Formats: sequence, structure tokens, C-alpha cells
Amino acid sequence: MSINLIELVKSQLGPETVSQAATQLGESESGVSKAISALLPAVIGGFSNSNAQSELFSTLKDAASSGVLSNLLGNLGENDSLISRILSLIFGDGDKLSALTSSVSNFAGISNDSTNSLLNLITGATAGSLGRYISDSNLDLSSFGSLLSGQKGFLSALIPAGFSFGTLGLGNWFGNDTETVNVPPNTPTAEAAASPKIDVNRSGATHEITSDQDSGGSIWKWLLPLLLLLLLGWFFWKQCNKKADTVPTATVDSTTVVTDSTNAAGDTVAVTRETTVVTLPSGKTLQAYKGGIEDQIVTFLKSDEYKNATDEQLKDRWFNFDNLNFEFGKAVLTPESKVQLENLKMILTEFPDAKIKIGAYTDKKGDENTNLKLSGERANVVKTSINSPQVKEAEGYGSKFAKVPAEASDKERESDRKTAVRFLK
Repeated sequence: MSINLIELVKSQLGPETVSQAATQLGESESGVSKAISALLPAVIGGFSNSNAQSELFSTLKDAASSGVLSNLLGNLGENDSLISRILSLIFGDGDKLSALTSSVSNFAGISNDSTNSLLNLITGATAGSLGRYISDSNLDLSSFGSLLSGQKGFLSALIPAGFSFGTLGLGNWFGNDTETVNVPPNTPTAEAAASPKIDVNRSGATHEITSDQDSGGSIWKWLLPLLLLLLLGWFFWKQCNKKADTVPTATVDSTTVVTDSTNAAGDTVAVTRETTVVTLPSGKTLQAYKGGIEDQIVTFLKSDEYKNATDEQLKDRWFNFDNLNFEFGKAVLTPESKVQLENLKMILTEFPDAKIKIGAYTDKKGDENTNLKLSGERANVVKTSINSPQVKEAEGYGSKFAKVPAEASDKERESDRKTAVRFLK
């Protein structure tokens, strides 16, 4: 049985990525989600229907080692050479791409520039996921072609209601040139066109609600689908527009977010993280992970423990960032890190008497002096990015406090590579 490439790619496009992309692009999360829902089948359909599979295969093998998956949000800017090459291989001329982005932009209610940026994001996620699967599974060109052919059976279920690829000349990619969704087997075309139909894609499964028409004209045959459509619309509206009630507590609402990740064998596994809405003294709110650095800091600053602590007592009370990363071997922040830094800056503004120190750490692998220099540069980059007079110090400790041996696996050494803050009095 062919793997579902769609699920591999969706594991890279979870709620956190959508939220950060919306922030960077200045668009609503609902608009970004809607655009992704239309672009994802287009991109995977392009892979599956490409006439240049041999060149695409070699390009994707390059993508596996390019690090594209570790910097997806960096692809929101200008196309890099890898993504540009892939887009030309799967869409051909620029007219087809232009028509696609214009149509998706209108469908999602976001700008053409934002749609193009999201197209880069999804292409990078698809190329990285597929390239990694090719590498892990040791696929050759023949098995690669079979893999892509197997995706065509998944695509029609992914097309969002209300969007059609037929007008873009891409309808044949999904087995139908004119309809937004596939006609059920043994159903006459005229009847299918006249019958309301809703496709709901949840965890790869498609649930169809189809009304049959007969000469009886029973009211329930049109009223029930309408009620279900309204209920479905309300559900998605609630999901995309959750707002926190303003109350004077540190956390007021939490939502369990379940995303998919893929292990080295290519299997999809569930990873659960819980998000929370953190309310600041002014009533402003920010989203963060429950128990994450923002949640911890706001709770701490409101506590008597902080108010009564001396500087000496605060020296060993560090708070680790949980969504701040650097490019490998560099003092360059990844784009998604900026969200957490902006959150911290907002918190400091709400607590004007608070002062902090930034600390950066490396693991034991590599030269000790090089690690010390790199950690110092990274600490100063964080200080500069926050750009607040309340950040009084920034220091790199290198591998001084690392506990895991240099010979351990990268995963084991991960706990020693961190950036943290502590408060000063």
C-alpha cells in the first residue's frame, strides 16, 4: 500500500506553523489555513503529475540534505533556488502559477504576495518530507514514480469545499476537469451537480453528506444538509477565531493541539502539546505553550516568590525558551523564534520594574573555545532582538554546564543546547 504523502506534509504544517506564518505575513490565521487547504493539493498534485520525474527525483534527493524542513518559515520570503527549481518542474510556465496564486488569494481572502509566500512554504514542506522519505526508504526512480502515482487516490478528498481546479486547467490532476470534488461511483453527473455535497477532511478521512433528489421533494432532503452545513461552518469559525475572556489570571483558556510527526521509518505518530492564553496585567493576551516560558514568567512575576526574592536567590532561577532556535553553527535566529521573543518583550513592558539576563549554552561536542564564543554571540543576538532596556546582561556559557557526553547522540545532547533568561534585582 502506498504511503499517504499528504499526511507526511501535514505533519510539518501544524497549528503552530500556521500561527507563526499568519503573524509574519500580517494575515488572519483563518485566511492562512484556508489558503494552505487549497495550495496543498495543488502542490502534491503537481508532484504526482509532473512530466519531469527523473529531474524531480534528483532534486528531491538534494532537498533531503538541504535543511529545508528546519527552516520552513524562512521560505516565506523570496524563493530560494531549490524551491524555484521544484516549482518550475511541477507547474511549468509562470502563467499556471500566477493563475493558481490569484485564485487561491481570492478564495482565502489574503494578498497575492502572502499566497506566493505560503506556496513557497508548502513546496518546501513537501520537498523536504518527500526527500527525507526517499532517503530513509532508499527509493530508486521506479519506486519513486510508483509512490507519486499512488498519491492520486488521496488528492480529491483534500480539495476544500468551494474551490475548483477545473478553471485553472488542473482539474484532470484530480480525475475531474470541472467539479470541485469527485462524483461518487454510480451517480449520474446531472444529479451530482444538482445535489448539495460537503467534503470534510479530518485526519485524512473524507466524510460526505449528500442529499438525494426525487419527485417527492421532502423538506428534510434539503433542510438536513443545510443544517449540517451551518453546523460545520460554526465549528470551523470557532476553531479559527478562539478568543480568550479577559480575566486577571495568568492563564484563562487552554486548547489541546494535536499535530502529526513522522519518525525515521516514515510512520506517522501523534505529538500532543497544549497551548494556553496568557493574560497580562493590562488585560492584553498572548498565546503560548502551557507551562512554557511565557506562562512560567508571568506566573513568577505575579508571585510573592519573585517580589520577596533577593538577587542572590534569583541567580539559579532560570527560565528556558521552548521555541527559540538558531541556524546550525551560527548566531542566526530562525524566523519562528521571533514570535517568542516578541512575547517576552510584551511581558517586560507589562512589568516595567523587571530586569533580565540572557544566558546561552551549547553541548560538549566540538571545540570548547569555539562553543563559548558561539554561545556569547547567540546571547547577544537574543538581547538585540528583544531590544529592551530591561535586558541588562547577556552571557554565553558554552559547554561549561553541559552534562551529556560529547559521544552521546544528538537527541541526547539536545538538553544541553538551550537559551534561557533569569531575573535581576
